Amino acid sequence: MSEQNKPFVVTDRRKFTLDGTPRPDADPAPEREAPAAPPAPEPLEFKSPHAAAAQPEPAPPTASAPTAPPVEADLPPAPTAQEMEQANAAFRQTSERLDTAVRAANPGMEHPPEMNFEQIVQSIYMTTILQLGGSTQPGQQPKIDLMGARQSIEMLAILAEKTKGNLTPAESQLMDNALFEVRMGFLEVTQALARSAANRQPPPPGTPGAPSAGQPGRPTIVR
Repeated sequence: MSEQNKPFVVTDRRKFTLDGTPRPDADPAPEREAPAAPPAPEPLEFKSPHAAAAQPEPAPPTASAPTAPPVEADLPPAPTAQEMEQANAAFRQTSERLDTAVRAANPGMEHPPEMNFEQIVQSIYMTTILQLGGSTQPGQQPKIDLMGARQSIEMLAILAEKTKGNLTPAESQLMDNALFEVRMGFLEVTQALARSAANRQPPPPGTPGAPSAGQPGRPTIVR
């Protein structure tokens, strides 16, 4: 028989009749499992406010260890040892050529002495003295740079602090003497300028030569 001529069969898969009794010709296939019921919600737990207050508070999170400050990004990378050696050799060669040219232009001139710690201290010391008017000729108005002198004194003090414990007794004595003299010179100059400014103040009103009201005296500037 061909597929087209097969009869259409309807199978009744009901397991019970209309009155509820089991049908003898029911399909013995197992019943489908009913979907599992959702889990019952957990019962709410009532907590007394007194009990909640009695419980210890959670410990605050521990702070992490401080990190190192970031390196300054503006600083250029440090030169290598080879670059330092090459720069030093080139500097020495150029200095020798310069000394040769200077001696050739000035016959009989001796080779300049090598720079050392004493010359550095003496250089800053002489710069401070000049800034305090030490090179003023008699009869001339002194030219004083108080701000520059103060910076030179602070520079010498920083040099003394950074080299502490690494100087010979002679170098340490030279540093102490230089610092003492420039500090005392700075105090003498500032006190002299203060006395000069006080002497130039106008006399009180009413005294002979005092400026009248509305005609103030000439201002003075002390550096």
